[in-house]
Amino acid sequence: MTSKEEIEYHKIKGLISATLAAHIGEPNAVGMGELHEAVFGSPWENRVNDTRRLRKYITRLRREGVPICSVTSSDGGGYYLPAGTSELVNYLRRSKVRALKILSRVAKIQKVSLPDLLGQMRLEMEGNHGEAA
Repeated sequence: MTSKEEIEYHKIKGLISATLAAHIGEPNAVGMGELHEAVFGSPWENRVNDTRRLRKYITRLRREGVPICSVTSSDGGGYYLPAGTSELVNYLRRSKVRALKILSRVAKIQKVSLPDLLGQMRLEMEGNHGEAA
C-alpha cells in the first residue's frame, strides 16, 4: 500500500471511528446512508455501488479486530459499537450462525458432510501456514 493510500485509510478509519463513537449499542445503530454521509461528506446515490467502498473499510477494520457490529431490521438497521460484552457476544453468535449456514450450503453442493468440509478447510488452512500470501 502506498503512503497516499495509507494516509487515506487512516483518515477514513478516523471518520468511521468518530461517527460510531456516537452510536453505542444496537438501538443506536447508524444507517448506511448516514454513515456514508458522515465519512465521505456526500449522500450515496446507488445503495449498492456507492456504499461498497465504505463496506470495504468496515471489513478491513473488523479484520484488524475493531468490534464493529451490525444489525438488519425492517427499518434498515445499521452499524454500531457494542455497549457491552453481551451485545458483542450476541453479534458474534449471529455471525457464527450465518457463517455455518453458508458452509452448510457449500457442503451440500459439494455433497460432503459439514464436519468433513470443516476438516478439509482446516487442512487447507494448516497447509497454507507460513506460505507467502
